[in-house]
Amino acid sequence: MGRAFEFRKERKFKRWAKMAVQFTRLGKEIVMAVKAGGPNVETNSRLRTAVQNAKAVNMPKDRVEAAIKRASSRDEKDYDELVYEGYAPHGIAILVETATDNTNRTVANVRSYFTKFGGTLGKTGSLDFVFSRKSVFTFEPGDRDLEELEFELIDAGLEDLFVEADEEGKDIAVIHTAFEDFGKMQKALEELGIEVKSAKLERIPVTTVDVTEEQAVEALKIVDKLEEDDDVQAVYHNIAG
Repeated sequence: MGRAFEFRKERKFKRWAKMAVQFTRLGKEIVMAVKAGGPNVETNSRLRTAVQNAKAVNMPKDRVEAAIKRASSRDEKDYDELVYEGYAPHGIAILVETATDNTNRTVANVRSYFTKFGGTLGKTGSLDFVFSRKSVFTFEPGDRDLEELEFELIDAGLEDLFVEADEEGKDIAVIHTAFEDFGKMQKALEELGIEVKSAKLERIPVTTVDVTEEQAVEALKIVDKLEEDDDVQAVYHNIAG
């Protein structure tokens, strides 16, 4: 059928693999949210956020409902949320957020990825000066006056509001606020009737490292390997650009 067909097939498989990983991570987040605050979306803000994020990546509704039901069972395992910090080659900082039911397995895997590709695993807190934890919300701006919206959200802790293109090239509005102001900003957006596309706690690099394309490829081998691990929820690095 030709190289074009093979190329399209490879891209499709990669997209499916990425979706499967996203669904697994969101399923874990839903389970942890239910165990922390119960199965009611209306009264559990963490669960409401997890379901919202699942909807944003088109996670099937039956999978979301199954995760909530599973989490309500006493037999469902608990997950420990752990953070690992280290360096890839060329001084690139990497921070890894995990959710695991077996900490020995997780730390062994994470350490092996760093070691295999020339990196080093560091101590917890060693990258506090490199990354700042922020609340990040996204929504479709439409014809909304964003300058006016900025004034309306100042009391909710707004630090930054800007527009960028998503993977499909569509405009998406992005809000940054302090980690501590997540709930306040979420409530403010709900009160303004803004349909949030995603709401997450992310690690934003405060300092970045300029590297060549070859150096970036070498360092990102660790990131790619980490992102394939079922225990990993998110990976952050500080490569400039």
